[in-house]
Amino acid sequence: MQPVSAFPETDRRAVRGVFLDIDETLTSDGKLTAEAYAALERLHDSGKLCVPITGRPAGWCDHIARMWPVDAVVGENGAFYFRYDAARGKLVKRFLLAPEARAANRSRLAEIGRRILAEVPGVAIASDQPYRDSDLAIDFCEDVPPVPAEAVDRVVGIFEAEGATAKVSSIHVNGWFGTYDKLAMTRIMLDECFGIDLDAEKQRFVFVGDSPNDAPMFAYFPLAVGVANVRDFSARMNALPAYISAGRSGVGFTEISDMLLKVP
Repeated sequence: MQPVSAFPETDRRAVRGVFLDIDETLTSDGKLTAEAYAALERLHDSGKLCVPITGRPAGWCDHIARMWPVDAVVGENGAFYFRYDAARGKLVKRFLLAPEARAANRSRLAEIGRRILAEVPGVAIASDQPYRDSDLAIDFCEDVPPVPAEAVDRVVGIFEAEGATAKVSSIHVNGWFGTYDKLAMTRIMLDECFGIDLDAEKQRFVFVGDSPNDAPMFAYFPLAVGVANVRDFSARMNALPAYISAGRSGVGFTEISDMLLKVP
């Protein structure tokens, strides 16, 4: 990983949009600071497409799509995208799976959740679970004391043994049924909302993240950037970003935003 100061000026000039994780990428210690939010707003106001790509729930993403300076949001690790259509005054919701399939999956995930709580001491169902549509989030350090890495691995193992996909974020293990991920829904969102072929344009988009569930994005985007705390999870990741900020979390995001906007 190279420092963001090595990010080429020619690439900065060509950047069309920025995708970003939220938890401990935009936020710092669980808080969205004024500085980080203002950095996001500056990027959006500069004309760049800005899209959070997050594991957070549908309920949160409804608010984010309506209220934040963003063009859309991909949530629950790729289960859907939401976009506020200002011209029509309407929130557009695009789920990958049909309502019946999602309802059946929620029932199966609830059973898995009960098994995880019985077998892995210290973890909990995430406090944002009531606002989720398509996945199950297991908290290992947000509202509970941090558990050992072995406990996180055990949660992942139970999800996978039950036939679910499992991804580790900075705070949760998220499990769902299906092969989708953040990258797959990002492709769909760009095509359907903006008519952009991501495979043809990926050199013009930056992804900013911090944790193992961002690895598919790090592997795909040549201009991926990690905030400094990505190093905390490097042993769990099969792909790392090309660049890394000096600052952690929202401080690092602000640093990256300022770098992208500093074009002579």
